[in-house]
Amino acid sequence: MSIQRGDMNSFSENYLPEDTVTQRARARGDEIGTLNTTPIVGSLLRYLTHLVGATSVVEVGTGSGVSGLWIFKGLAKQGVLTSIDEEAENSKIARTAFEDGDINAAQYRLITGNTRDVISKLADSLYDLFVIRDFEDLLESVDQGFRALRPGGILLIDSALGGGKVADPTQRDPITISRRETIKSIKETDDRWEPMLLPLGEGVLVATKLN
Repeated sequence: MSIQRGDMNSFSENYLPEDTVTQRARARGDEIGTLNTTPIVGSLLRYLTHLVGATSVVEVGTGSGVSGLWIFKGLAKQGVLTSIDEEAENSKIARTAFEDGDINAAQYRLITGNTRDVISKLADSLYDLFVIRDFEDLLESVDQGFRALRPGGILLIDSALGGGKVADPTQRDPITISRRETIKSIKETDDRWEPMLLPLGEGVLVATKLN
């Protein structure tokens, strides 16, 4: 039996405080209602980026650049982040965030366009980390992520549990159903993925591409 004392979630979220550049990026996102990764998930992104020595990262769902700023903290100096968003305003304020953080413009590509079309054109077996923060056509995004990742590359789905909605069988809205079906599919394709679910932020799925 586990005994919990204190607010572990709050403590963990504040364990690695965000710098002022990231705080400003988050505030800009809040102003226009853009959803951003939480600090603890941001620190996980940084950790995984550094762990695999990532030089090529894809992010589906740019937000206001908060997750990108965390990724840059772990990205190799010659690394490149390709961040895709359907909203031009998100790409615009993310660019502001990266410029505010003195990120070399050669280290990122901000692409505004239809997510399905853009990710279908990504090169095969090239990327080290594939981050999904957009839930339109989620299962297709996962399939495209598998194609684009190198063997041993990592897939990360932010807000995979929808803040707990996925675990509640009474929640039947389309996005929750899509999340539920996607994480089930990843678990069942054990010849493709080595997955795990983490109760961080709104829930995170992390999976390593096999083969």
